[in-house]
Amino acid sequence: MLLAFNAGATELTVSQVAAATDQTRASARRFLLTLADLGYLEAQGSTFRQTPRVLDIGASYLSGLTLPQAATAHLQSLAHELEETSSLCVLEGQDILYVERVAAPRLHLMNVSIGNRLPAWATSMGRVLIAQLAEAEQESFLERVQLQRYTEHTVADLDALRRELDTVREQGWSLVNQELDEGLRGLAVPVYRKNQLLGALNISVQAGRNNPEAIKQILLPKLREAATAIADDFGGRLA
Repeated sequence: MLLAFNAGATELTVSQVAAATDQTRASARRFLLTLADLGYLEAQGSTFRQTPRVLDIGASYLSGLTLPQAATAHLQSLAHELEETSSLCVLEGQDILYVERVAAPRLHLMNVSIGNRLPAWATSMGRVLIAQLAEAEQESFLERVQLQRYTEHTVADLDALRRELDTVREQGWSLVNQELDEGLRGLAVPVYRKNQLLGALNISVQAGRNNPEAIKQILLPKLREAATAIADDFGGRLA
């Protein structure tokens, strides 16, 4: 019944609601009066309109969402629009943990799935998350990190990694270019809900399809938009 109301129909008569919901006029009137008694609708002369209390229905649902559930639709949208794999990760120890992932229609060299781990320092998502750590926590992480060279592009020097993390912290995103896997670039942004870091959002980009400048100019804004949407959906928007 409440779905009969929308942006183009904010005030409806009993007859209009009956037609929209395929109810008799008498049935529609009973439902509308019940919803009005419960505080979800208010009568304005011969019409009814929703009250702010209808937001409680959505808030109740959103409060029960897990982060992966809140992210799934947005990852699907990214993967479909960009034709690249999208992922959501959290930092766990020295690794990133994949908590949600939507594969692109095409295959690429990386074969990971939900629950898989990768060394955080060598990934775009990991660097985003490490860069957001408090100074003491980041130093503790770096003291325990075990660097190795996966490809000729890997940043396997601790001082160089520190400089990279400083850059990531300042710019708010990370682009890792074929450091973990030849032919694959990773672009990641943090997912923040107000001051709470929820995780990192990433798209995996085949090197031959997009150069670094195009990734920053075209793909980065879309990734940031999706990160904001995920944060908003996870428990509702915070002021």
